[in-house]
Parts: sequence; C-alpha cells; structure tokens
Amino acid sequence: MSTQNFIPLQQLCTHYQVELSFFTNLSEIGLIEIETIEQSPCLHPDKIIAVEKIIRIHHELEVNIEGIDVIFHLLQKLEEKEIELIYLKNRLGIYEN
Repeated sequence: MSTQNFIPLQQLCTHYQVELSFFTNLSEIGLIEIETIEQSPCLHPDKIIAVEKIIRIHHELEVNIEGIDVIFHLLQKLEEKEIELIYLKNRLGIYEN
C-alpha cells in the first residue's frame, strides 16, 4: 500500500476548521480509519468524500458525533435496499418479457 497519498489529519483540521478530537471521535465509533504514518495520524484519500459529508452534517445541521453515526448507518441501509430493489426489478423483468 502506498503511503505517499495519505493526508495528515493536521492538514485536514486546518482546511475544514475542526479539531483533531473530531477525527479521533469519528475513528472511535468506526466511521473513519486513522493510519499512523511517520508518527503522524493520517487519513486515506478515499475517505475524503465521507469526511466532507460528515463535516457538512456536523456544521450545517449541528448534529453531534452520535447522530452522525446513526445517519451514516441509516444511509448505508438505504443504499443496500436500493441495490436490492434494482436486483429484484431486474429479476422481475425476466418474467415480464
């Protein structure tokens, strides 16, 4: 795994104007995974989109960390149901033709 693309959390804290404890709390509840590279906590670039969603929910809607956890789990369930619905529609299409 290439470590050169990881983003230091300190840089993210400055950019998004949040404290390091915000990312630590997200990591503790399992919403993000913090990697330590050269003794610096970092985040994989693939997680930036999720982090931006989390920060937007936190700032704009004033939702706390626990609420964000609930929202993300509900969104994940919704995505799973959408995939299941598409699968079932495709199977139904086989019998309708």
